[in-house]
Amino acid sequence: MKYSNPVIKGFYPDPSVCKVEDSYYLVCSSFQYFPGVPLFESQDLINWTQIGHCLTRESQVQLGGVNSSGGVFAPTIRYHAGRFYMTTTNDTTRQNFYVWTDDIYGEWSEPVYVDQGGIDPDLYFEDGKAFFMSNGTDDDGIGGVVQCEIEIATGAKRSPSRSIWQGTGGRYLESPHLYKIDDRYYLMAAEGGTEYGHMVVYARGDHMSGPFEAYPHNPVLTNRNLGGYELQGVGHGDLVQDGDGHWWMLHLGFRQIGRWLTYHHLGREVFLAPVTFGEDGWFTAGHDGLTLTQFTTGRIPETVRQREKKLDTFENTDWSLDWCYLRHPVTSNYELGEDMLRLRGTAVTLDEAASPTFIGLRQKNFDAAIACEVRLSGREGEAGVTLYMDENHRYDLAVRTDADSSLSVIKRLNVGDIKSIEKEIPLSRAGAVRLLIRSGHERYHFFLVEDGREIPLGSAQTRYLSSEVAGGFTGVVIGLYAVGKGAEAEFTDFACEYV
Repeated sequence: MKYSNPVIKGFYPDPSVCKVEDSYYLVCSSFQYFPGVPLFESQDLINWTQIGHCLTRESQVQLGGVNSSGGVFAPTIRYHAGRFYMTTTNDTTRQNFYVWTDDIYGEWSEPVYVDQGGIDPDLYFEDGKAFFMSNGTDDDGIGGVVQCEIEIATGAKRSPSRSIWQGTGGRYLESPHLYKIDDRYYLMAAEGGTEYGHMVVYARGDHMSGPFEAYPHNPVLTNRNLGGYELQGVGHGDLVQDGDGHWWMLHLGFRQIGRWLTYHHLGREVFLAPVTFGEDGWFTAGHDGLTLTQFTTGRIPETVRQREKKLDTFENTDWSLDWCYLRHPVTSNYELGEDMLRLRGTAVTLDEAASPTFIGLRQKNFDAAIACEVRLSGREGEAGVTLYMDENHRYDLAVRTDADSSLSVIKRLNVGDIKSIEKEIPLSRAGAVRLLIRSGHERYHFFLVEDGREIPLGSAQTRYLSSEVAGGFTGVVIGLYAVGKGAEAEFTDFACEYV
C-alpha cells in the first residue's frame, strides 16, 4: 500500500514509540503546554489516535513562569514487566524524571527523579536491571551519551554516570536510544540540530556500555541535501518492530511552506520510515536514507486505509485530549461545554510567560478555514482567536470593548518587539460576532463576517510565525482566548476545516 507523511500532523515533536501485544504507543514533547506529553495509540503505524497525556497534574511537572520552548523536552516511552514508563526532561528546572502506569488509559504516577544531567533521556531494561541514558556530561566531565544503572523503584543511581559514545562528530548530539537486536547493542542518536541539518546516526557494539562502532555510512537518515523538497529537518528517531518482524523508524521532521521558502510554522511533526537490516547486521532507513512524502510498501496490508480528519469542532473534539493550555490553567476561568466555550479574562495577557485564559488546538495543515462566533461582555477586554507561536510571535483576530463599552473587531500583528493593531472595524451593535481566518502556505487572511458577507481585515505572512523567525521548538497553536479583568466571552460554532 501507499502511505503519506507525516503520520501525525502538527506540533507533535520528538516522537518515541513502543509496541505492546498488537498495539503501538507513541509520546511527543509538549514544552510549556499542559497537559504534558501527548500519548497516542495505533494498530498499523500510520493511523494514530490520541488516548491521553502522561502529565495531567500540576504535581507532576513545574511549568510556572516557563518561557515558550522551555519545560518538557523529548520523552521516551518503554514497556517492561507489565508497566509503561515515560521518561523526560524539564529543561527549565534541569531535572530528568520518569513516570509510570500499569493502565495505559489511566493516570500516571508522580515523578521519579534521576540525578543525572543532560536532556532527551532513555530507559533500557535487561536481566532485571534498569539503565538510564541522556546526552550530557558524565561524572568525569566527559561529554556524549551518558549512561548509568538505576534502581527503577526510586531512581537512585546504582553506578556512576559514564559517557559511552561521542557520536560521529556532528553538532548537538541528542536523543539517544539503546536496543538489543540479535545479540548486538545498537545505539541510535541525532546530530546536526533540530533544523535543516538534522540527521539520524547510529553505532553498534557487543556490550551495552560500549565500545561502539559507528555505522560506516552515517547518517542513516537525513533530508539535509534535498534542497527544495517539502520535508526537511529529519531526525530524532526511535525504532520499533512490527508483528511481522519488520522494523520501522518513527522520527520528527517538518514541512517548509514552499519549495524555495525555507520557513516552517506548523512545528515538527511525526514521520514514518521503513528500516531494513542487511546480512552484515547494519540497517538502512527510508528510501536510500531519505524520508519521502509518500512510501509504497508491502509491509502494510492493502486493507489498511490511512485516515485523515478534515474538520475540528467543539462537538467532535475532546477538551481533555485535543486541546491544550499555556502552562497550568486557572480552571475556574473555563467552562467547557459540548458545543460552546466560556472564558473569563484576567489581567494576564498573551505577552507574558504565565497562564492567560487560553485554550488551543495545534494547526495541522497549511490550508484551512478557522471560524467561530464570539460574544463578549464586560469593559476594557478582548476575546478572539490567536495564531500563537510564542509570547512575541502571534496574530490576533479579536472582539474588543473599551471603557465606554464600544465594541470593535481588531487584527493585531505581534512580531518580535513590534506589536501593532493593523486594522480595526467598529461594531454598531452588541451580540455574537463571527470571526474567520483563511490559512494558506504563505499567508493568513482575516475577516469579520456580517450577514454572510466577509469583510477583510488584511493578511499576514506565515513566515513571521515560523521557527526560523521566532526561534524555539514549537509550532502554531490555534488559540481561543479572553483578556481583561471582568471580561467574559462565549465562543460558539467553532470550526477548523482543512482544505
